[in-house]
Amino acid sequence: MEKVTRDLDTARRQVPGAFESPRKKRLIHAGGWTAFALLTCWCLWAFDFSPSRIVNGITRFGGVLSFMFPPHIWETWGEWQEILKGLGETVAMAFMGTFLGAIVAFPLAYLGAKNIMPVSWFRLGVRRGFDSLRAVEQIILALIFIRAFGLGPLAGILAIAVSEVGTLSKLFSEAIENTSKKPVDGVRASGAGNLQTIRFAILPQALPVILSIILYNFESNTRSGTILGIVGAGGIGFLLADRISAYRWPEAWTIIFLIIVTVYLIDGFSGFLRQRVIGAKESGRV
Repeated sequence: MEKVTRDLDTARRQVPGAFESPRKKRLIHAGGWTAFALLTCWCLWAFDFSPSRIVNGITRFGGVLSFMFPPHIWETWGEWQEILKGLGETVAMAFMGTFLGAIVAFPLAYLGAKNIMPVSWFRLGVRRGFDSLRAVEQIILALIFIRAFGLGPLAGILAIAVSEVGTLSKLFSEAIENTSKKPVDGVRASGAGNLQTIRFAILPQALPVILSIILYNFESNTRSGTILGIVGAGGIGFLLADRISAYRWPEAWTIIFLIIVTVYLIDGFSGFLRQRVIGAKESGRV
């Protein structure tokens, strides 16, 4: 160990530059950290961040939470029916929006996949189209569709579907690009054409990933559907906003709790379905 230390000391004296970062690199690192620190300080100053404000906010938030307990339990079936109908609308809105988006995104994904579409300018143009759809938030799309189609779940479904086309197309194309080339070479060696190669070599590899993406986005859109309901797209979000604006906090907490339970159930079902499909794929039953 001492010999190694002596050798390192000798080498450091002979070629000191090999043990130090270049000055340009050190300056870049120092400049980057300085810019990061200045940007952080500016954000804290611009947003009026202060310990007293945080303490006051936490105190008021604690008061809001105290209003929510104990949770409200509706006594009549009519009240429960209104809440469950709104919750069902939100789930149905998320399901239909995700389903329609996936149907449109699935064929578009092949046009954006490098191993399917060799024409680079066309593929890049398609991918920029995906980016354009993802750049507009669902809530903005919902406001646009509400202006065109009126209040209700239809505007929410269309907003989710349009947004999901951009998101799912990108994720699907990446799943297709990440497939192994060995099954493709094997299928082509047997004399298969392009469509047969996609059907029997690429699609079986990408399908479990695509299914996982769809199920996750369905769960995510259930939460997004709540926000869309607040701006008038129907569902449980409208009822939640109504309770909050009327300061009916116990009812608002019960609605939030129902949303959380719904997301748990969807997540559990999604995990079960993914396990069944992926397990069937691995065992060769599909």
